[in-house]
Amino acid sequence: MLPKLVVITDWALGEPVLLERLERALEAGPGIAVQHRHPKATARELYDEGVKLKALCERFGAELFVNRRLDVALALGASLHLPAYGLLPAEVAGRVKRVSVAVHSGAEAERARGADFALVSPVFEKGDATPLGLEGFQRLAAALPCPAFALGGIKEPVPGAAGHAVISAVLRAPDPRAAASRFTLSEGR
Repeated sequence: MLPKLVVITDWALGEPVLLERLERALEAGPGIAVQHRHPKATARELYDEGVKLKALCERFGAELFVNRRLDVALALGASLHLPAYGLLPAEVAGRVKRVSVAVHSGAEAERARGADFALVSPVFEKGDATPLGLEGFQRLAAALPCPAFALGGIKEPVPGAAGHAVISAVLRAPDPRAAASRFTLSEGR
């Protein structure tokens, strides 16, 4: 069964705060996964941080995804999240428990074959990227060979999404547990 919510790490919070907020989010119950994303970390740092995240995820029965690094995912016994133009999901399928992939366009949707699910973004306003909007998200979701999770400026459940991926909507919320519950208990998917 796929998670309903993927909480992507925000190391700018600082490790103690991040781990505490993730723990509170995971208390919301089953259906939550954690994606270990830390672009500026070395492989060693990514692994050491991953050990802590893996222990936290195991306490709650949550799945851990490692962003980009197959070697670190394998070393941790974690699942893998691939960038849009990295390895193809079919090339790593069977080596890790699950594979998710980033999708921002129709061309990237075609490369998602073999993924368990895709993080489609940005759905809403986020940084400099042009948002897809609800219609653009739904168009890409229909073109995918796997379930589509909404990512990018997500504050509430998105109609038609198989799941959601968030950072600040949960990790920077006043109550991460309540924020995570909004996504795991939503029926409008």
